[in-house]
Amino acid sequence: MSYLALARKYRPRTFDEVVGQMHVVRALTAALTQDRLHHALLFTGTRGVGKTTLARIIARCLNCDNSGGVPTPTPCNTCQSCTSIEQGRFVDMLEIDAASHTGVDNMREIIENAQYQPTVGRYKVYLIDEVHMLSKGAFNALLKTLEEPPAHVKFILATTDPQKLPMTILSRCLQFHLKRLSVSTIVAQFGKILTLENINNETPALHELARAADGSMRDGLSLLDQAIAFGGGVVTTHDVHDMLGNTGGQVVYSLLEAVAAFDAQAAWALLQNLL
Repeated sequence: MSYLALARKYRPRTFDEVVGQMHVVRALTAALTQDRLHHALLFTGTRGVGKTTLARIIARCLNCDNSGGVPTPTPCNTCQSCTSIEQGRFVDMLEIDAASHTGVDNMREIIENAQYQPTVGRYKVYLIDEVHMLSKGAFNALLKTLEEPPAHVKFILATTDPQKLPMTILSRCLQFHLKRLSVSTIVAQFGKILTLENINNETPALHELARAADGSMRDGLSLLDQAIAFGGGVVTTHDVHDMLGNTGGQVVYSLLEAVAAFDAQAAWALLQNLL
């Protein structure tokens, strides 16, 4: 079996596994528990913070075969519907990349298809990623359906640039902003994954990788994958500095200490070393 990237292998499958977005998870869990999930959700936030992941979890919550015929915040992830959604072959969940399907014809096809009952699930779920890339005509075609969709349809829109969305679209959606993840949150997730993978590591190295991730868990896990390969199965601070091309905070502290102590010789030596 081919190697599976960490970002895919450890993609959250339940709300409990989602990290750093508890304000969104809490609202969605309550809505699903009360069967009051809005028909159009908008997830905004930078890349790699969980927009698509949450959409797929919601699709499983709505269509889980073992939920007693109603939406549930805790899908089983073992039934045919749950596994099909996870593997991207569930016929009633359509993921559309708006960057490559920008035209009005693409949107009209989706809207016409939405009128029909689900084939195997209880709900049809349409995930439109990077929705801000749609053309003006496509937005206009989507408006009426977003306002009065069929009862068996849920729309989930995701974007990294909500400022480009028309106000008419925003007013028809329930909006959730996914936060950039803190360094400590990313480091904690790194620690769990490396323990499961049985890979030796140094904590300062994980902090360097988390800072380089810039708030994105997916970017962080990609960097962690790279660091594991770079270090030959071990994640060390020295290797991470070499890989990222940075010097680490300690060198800066040492230089500041030399300047504060008026030690020109030590400061010059540190500068030469940096060069």
